[in-house]
Amino acid sequence: MKAVIWTGEELGAKFAYEDIPADLQDLAQEYRTQMIETIVELDDKAVENYLEGIEPDEQTMKELIRKGTILSSFVPVLCGSAFKNKGVQPLLDAVVDYLPSPIDLPPMKGSDPDNPEITIERPPSNDEPFAGLAFKIMSDPFVGSLTFVRVYSGKLIGGSYVLNANKGKKERIGRLLEMHANGREDIKTALTGDIVALAGLKDTITGETLCDPEKPIVLERMDFPDPVIKVAIEPKTKADVDKMAVGLNKLAQEDPSFHFSRDEEINQTVIEGMGELHLEIIDRLKREFKVNYRESISRVSEVQYIHKKQSGGQGQFADITVRFKPLEPGSGYEFKSEIKGGAVPKEYIPGVMKGLEECMSNGILAGYPVVDVQAVLVDGSYHDVDSSVLAFQLAARGAFREGMEKAGPKMLEPIMKVEVVTPEEHLGDVIGDINSRRGQINSFGDKPGGLKVVDASVPLAEMFQCLSTLRGMTKGRASYTMQLAKFDVVPQHIQNQLSSKQEAIAA
Repeated sequence: MKAVIWTGEELGAKFAYEDIPADLQDLAQEYRTQMIETIVELDDKAVENYLEGIEPDEQTMKELIRKGTILSSFVPVLCGSAFKNKGVQPLLDAVVDYLPSPIDLPPMKGSDPDNPEITIERPPSNDEPFAGLAFKIMSDPFVGSLTFVRVYSGKLIGGSYVLNANKGKKERIGRLLEMHANGREDIKTALTGDIVALAGLKDTITGETLCDPEKPIVLERMDFPDPVIKVAIEPKTKADVDKMAVGLNKLAQEDPSFHFSRDEEINQTVIEGMGELHLEIIDRLKREFKVNYRESISRVSEVQYIHKKQSGGQGQFADITVRFKPLEPGSGYEFKSEIKGGAVPKEYIPGVMKGLEECMSNGILAGYPVVDVQAVLVDGSYHDVDSSVLAFQLAARGAFREGMEKAGPKMLEPIMKVEVVTPEEHLGDVIGDINSRRGQINSFGDKPGGLKVVDASVPLAEMFQCLSTLRGMTKGRASYTMQLAKFDVVPQHIQNQLSSKQEAIAA
């Protein structure tokens, strides 16, 4: 019966207990009475005392709340605000006071790997054979793959070998890590009830059991629901495919409810997840593996670039003039040679082609692939001794950088064709939401039942969380579909943001 007040801007670190404000006293007393009437039902003596007008003391209350929580008779609820770290201390106290410790739980049940019909129990004790469940996989930039394991019985010792009972393979326990938010601490042994991260496991994925090789057991498997939403990713360059494959493999290892596959019929990679919010990992792919945005140019430029190097022995010399010209959207990249009279020998032209192709996968604004550009080799010269294919390849790289800068580089983003079906009374809200996402309304239509169809073009970057917003504003009655329509120029302020991020990464 006290008010807990957080003061100052110390991120919730300082708080004080004060009297409950007068206008809330009656309400607080009403809920306190309800709480006491609920918890005393768990103990006959407590009920008798309460009926005689004797309230349980604080220690008895905590014991009864703990008992009811462990029995799942009720669920304690605490107030707080994660935004300002308010309520953290009472929450942690409640975890200690009311939630079960490992020894409060019944023995963990599992099955024999060779005969699933046979049930095996593992009591929560350090003296029992080791059994633990891998419940999460995470990629750490410093340690590599981390496997989070809950120890249900026995001890897990660094340097020992354990059995992956689901696959029948042994795993060596290298580093044992105790995780502290974004920090970690090496430990030697994990005991019953501990949650630890294991570095370097090769064959274990989420939901699999690690156990004593001499006393195998398979703990209850995690069942992951089938995906319900699909999104196709369509990279246009080989460099994109390679980067995307690395990213998708890591994501699939971390999250068993995320799937991806290759649809050879439509030549696309399809990712599948549990909903729109789940598939925001596309944003991670976009940030980490650069597969969504494109770069192009807005005008013709022509540059001469001379690559000349002399440092003892045979030198390097290549002189080329390249014209860069924007093409129609969807044209990709095109190379032409207009060399006449042997200004650049035929054997050196492949070097120019290769140098330019390498650069086209990594633009100058933010490192995204360059599309809809024609590069024309119009002139050049060479040296009888110092010229080589490599020299012309390096010259092409230099010409690319200078030519792109002079050609008005621009960034492109995927624009989706979006069709929203909504009840007519919510049409205004839907149009407002589309406009707020940098969308353009193309047309309206009708469907039976008083439904309106809105056809719009919206940048993919703005579409995530669209479904949850639509459902909220239409009481769950609106839906939408989308597909890739085109790539279009990114607004200058967003281009500046992406460029600055790339510069920060490079720095």
